Amino acid sequence: MKISKLDFQRNPNIGLFGFATDSVCVVQKFVKASNLDLLSKILKVKIINTDTLGTSLAGILLAGNSQGIVLSERLYEEEIKHIGRHAKTLVLETRHTALGNLILMNDKGAVISRDIEKHKKSIEKFFGLPVNVGTISGETLVGSLGIANNNGCLVHRGIGEKEKHLIEKTLQVPVMSGTINFGNPWVKSGIIANSFGLLMGYLTSGPEMGIVTEALKFI
Repeated sequence: MKISKLDFQRNPNIGLFGFATDSVCVVQKFVKASNLDLLSKILKVKIINTDTLGTSLAGILLAGNSQGIVLSERLYEEEIKHIGRHAKTLVLETRHTALGNLILMNDKGAVISRDIEKHKKSIEKFFGLPVNVGTISGETLVGSLGIANNNGCLVHRGIGEKEKHLIEKTLQVPVMSGTINFGNPWVKSGIIANSFGLLMGYLTSGPEMGIVTEALKFI
């Protein structure tokens, strides 16, 4: 099984509370055992349970790929140490905490918000991949408005052609647009995915499931 629906305590916005790479999946502490088993079965990676900045919002506060995880220095020291025991970490000296909202990344490249443009070189060096500054639908929150694996990328339906071209060139995957959880255009909020598997919020409609699975190349 590569695809499933999921909720966290009846909340369909699973992408706020976790994110996955081809090496690890980071999720908030209150995930019940059955959901942890499902995440492990679908994504086929190590699960890291942790608070982030004292909250459950790992999907908002963290970004990364199979090489490591990027996070803000403003996370609590014990959280940074805990994540660092399971994955290589790049800790950015930045006032921005929600790096998951500001970075769209796979193992081939990264598109970042202009809000963290000054960290472009350090991200390139740490991950060893091309990094470009971009937008989606004119918005800087590229990590909220898109989600990518090593096979494809799903983004907000308002994306422009130049924005789409930049993402495709940088991440080296095709880009499709769609929604999640019955019409939500902030697609990252309802998805946890990597190259091995895909989980979507339980409110996701059949047509949305079709687009998401096609975009991330699970059909």
